[in-house]
Amino acid sequence: MLDNIQRTAAYIKSRIGDFEPEIGIILGTGLGGLVKEMEIEKQLMYANIPDFPISTLEFHSGKLIFGKLAGKNVVAMQGRLHYYEGYNMQQITFPVRVMKTLGIKMLIVSNASGALNPAFRKGDLMIIEDHINLQGHNPLVGVNEDALGPRFPDMSEPYNFRLIEKALNIASDNNITCHRGVYVAVTGPSLETRAEYRFLRIIGGDAVGMSTVPEVIVANHMGLPVFAISVLTDEGFPETLKPVSLEEILEVASGAEPKMTQILKELIAGIDA
Repeated sequence: MLDNIQRTAAYIKSRIGDFEPEIGIILGTGLGGLVKEMEIEKQLMYANIPDFPISTLEFHSGKLIFGKLAGKNVVAMQGRLHYYEGYNMQQITFPVRVMKTLGIKMLIVSNASGALNPAFRKGDLMIIEDHINLQGHNPLVGVNEDALGPRFPDMSEPYNFRLIEKALNIASDNNITCHRGVYVAVTGPSLETRAEYRFLRIIGGDAVGMSTVPEVIVANHMGLPVFAISVLTDEGFPETLKPVSLEEILEVASGAEPKMTQILKELIAGIDA
């Protein structure tokens, strides 16, 4: 793995020159618009980067974008990878390891997810303060690379408490409805049944999705502070459950994206280099 990471990072460095990213960003389903706020310096297609997995989803563009956002050097993944696409956990999290090798000091993750907490509504935002991994696998299984992180990384604070509080204050100052809660990661790609939604709420979930947790585990393994935010695109309430389509999910994500973008821009602007 180390050889692949270093080879990929070396190729990217040869294409971006002396640009040094401080912050890595993973943009979730329907949430690629944050890139419009960037002063873009370089874009690389995943397909052209050695050893880099390629997003198979038509609504994920599959670009690694380098530039400035809120005065900081960032690298953004416009299009993420999912377990249900057939990739293994090491492939899904490979881009995070590459971004760390390129020099990022923190990771920001966004996703589209379904609301489990009946106090939440679609179109709201939820800052992730903890997670439950129900994907049946962990990206750290296998021989540990000590150069990347410890065999048994601590997960008592997988999401940085200081960043959570800052983001909640930003949301309040901008009159944005923004909750904090527990994210449950499942494999997908099928959406949940009524019984599954009920189960996920009982075990403490506030939102459910099909991503994020593998990348967060690997970021913690490498000592990267993490901030993660969900756009709640549908409501998984067993009592009133209705069918939902991908088109509806993308529409809600698009409508809520400006609120998420506002929070992330102000959060990034306030982060010390």
